Amino acid sequence: MKAVLCEELGPPETLQLKEIEKPRASKGQVLIKVAACAVNFPDTLIIEGLYQFRPPMPFSPGAEISGIIEEVGEGVEGFSTGDRVVAGVTWGGMAEYALAEADFTFHLPGRVSAVAGAATLMTFGTSLHALLDRAQLKYSDTLLVLGASGGVGTSAIQIGKALGAKVIAAASSKEKLDWCKEQGADVVINYETESDLKNRLKELTDGKGVDVIYDPVGGKFSEPAFRAIASFQTGGSCHSVDRYERQNSIRENSH
Repeated sequence: MKAVLCEELGPPETLQLKEIEKPRASKGQVLIKVAACAVNFPDTLIIEGLYQFRPPMPFSPGAEISGIIEEVGEGVEGFSTGDRVVAGVTWGGMAEYALAEADFTFHLPGRVSAVAGAATLMTFGTSLHALLDRAQLKYSDTLLVLGASGGVGTSAIQIGKALGAKVIAAASSKEKLDWCKEQGADVVINYETESDLKNRLKELTDGKGVDVIYDPVGGKFSEPAFRAIASFQTGGSCHSVDRYERQNSIRENSH
């Protein structure tokens, strides 16, 4: 089979397309014929030896894939050959076939394309956990997304709108902000040209401040954004019921 290989640590230009032996599924694994493989920031780190995992070389990068199960390993339940799936593999995805642990493999609904499915687990999984489990974003809350034009930022915009929040997207250029608008952002801010981010956020929220800040980047804009956060207030029972109904709906549609 063909695979993109990292044979020496370095930038993407050092990767090589080569022919290697097709793997076999071991206990607890499935072998997937890859239809699509997402490219994420960690992929650029792992090929330079800067990620928390360092696979033995040579290896194929690519952490999340979609495709069709070709082989089911011993002890695997709930999956059969021919199943359409997505999987988190950490590395090995940029190849014609990839091994995945069954525990990190999920059925892909027919209405979701292979390309969309392959780009779901890392970015949308990160944002779902952050916005639902950690921030407990509520309907009608104001959500500020910094670095909003990247993969994680884009997913935060879409999830925020699906939950009924008002989304303020912040990025560093007109092109990036236009993209954020296309994803559903209600308001956009160019934080490279904005002279006072804190006061601008206060103006956009009638002095209240933003309810949730989603910052996947860090850096010099974190503090002024944090200084524009709203004071904590307890929501009413109807507010809470609406929130959990929407959370359950999002989770069901994400499976």
